[in-house]
Amino acid sequence: MFIQTEQTPNPASLKFLPGRTVLGSGTAQFDTPEEATRSPLASRLFRIDGVAAVFLGADFIAVSKADPADWQVVKPMVLGAIMDHFTAGEAVLLDSANDEDAPEADSPVVRQIRELLDTRVRPAVAQDGGDIIFHDFRDGVVFLHMRGACSGCPSSTATLKHGIENMLRHYVPEVEAVEAVL
Repeated sequence: MFIQTEQTPNPASLKFLPGRTVLGSGTAQFDTPEEATRSPLASRLFRIDGVAAVFLGADFIAVSKADPADWQVVKPMVLGAIMDHFTAGEAVLLDSANDEDAPEADSPVVRQIRELLDTRVRPAVAQDGGDIIFHDFRDGVVFLHMRGACSGCPSSTATLKHGIENMLRHYVPEVEAVEAVL
């Protein structure tokens, strides 16, 4: 098994591409070992000293390291853990639920915002090892949750304000601003 790695705009996160499906659909974010109990893969990664967060995408795993940790030390251990996991044939998630909220009875404006995010923003952000999830639309403001390598990335504010906000304002006149939520 050959696992590729890619840098992300966030120096604390690396993207690992195992060359196979990680999650069939959706994404999953784990910020603590306790949250990772439903993912044998994330639990295995959290056993590595220096791993601070794990994000699972369709075909990648984004791992964020704690501040004092060094990628020279952490990266080989992460590669080994991912290889051991897939070689053993273990499940990635123990249940089929993912972290995304399903749209319920959304207004036409919210449906349009979600559609733009799903078709234009999320695929681009996934290439950097992250994800952006719609949280709310209230009083002209779109609230988005940044995950994976995007969470805590130094360029995430510029991405939100200059990229996503401008695009949404162009296509959806009701949108006045975009804000990140934690």
